[in-house]
Amino acid sequence: MDLKDIIRDYKQKTGFNDSEIARRLGVSRSTSSRWASGQIRRVSPEVMAKLSELVGYNIEPVLKGMDISVKLPVLGYVKGGYDLFAEENYIGEEDASLSDCKNGDYYLQVTGNSMNGVGIMDGSLVLVQQTSHISSGEIGVVMIDQEVTVKKVVLKKNMMILEAANPDVENRYFTSDEIQKLPVRVIGRVISCKTYF
Repeated sequence: MDLKDIIRDYKQKTGFNDSEIARRLGVSRSTSSRWASGQIRRVSPEVMAKLSELVGYNIEPVLKGMDISVKLPVLGYVKGGYDLFAEENYIGEEDASLSDCKNGDYYLQVTGNSMNGVGIMDGSLVLVQQTSHISSGEIGVVMIDQEVTVKKVVLKKNMMILEAANPDVENRYFTSDEIQKLPVRVIGRVISCKTYF
């Protein structure tokens, strides 16, 4: 990975522009722009330390082509089923590859077995990309009023279906009116799953 890739990924994740990155690092906007374009490929040790702190991992081994592991927070529990009150509750950190860190924002620990048909087991950690929009058929983290669940989200005209991957667990169906009133809202997309035995 090159310096421009690190800058590009950070800009995509945060929404910051070259000016904001320059401000945070104490460099000129043109310097930040030249990093992003690939015109400058190396930085001083001082800037490397500041940039590493900004992006949240040590960029030096990455620039040398090494694979690194970073930490992402485990922000609580999500029900592989229903009836789990949503509560953000930091319960630790989990190692993630740099590409996982690029695609996902945090982990949730799964309780229940409604998604075991797709390999999401009781105790699994799901990597979640924070978003309010997912495509029909993707696995999402969904808030139903104050309840949080992980399900395959099927979107139809005027309806959302939360589909379990376990035949013993019922699917749930919500009309557009129920989606508004309860409310029912997607808060994340499941990127991957880790299960320890």
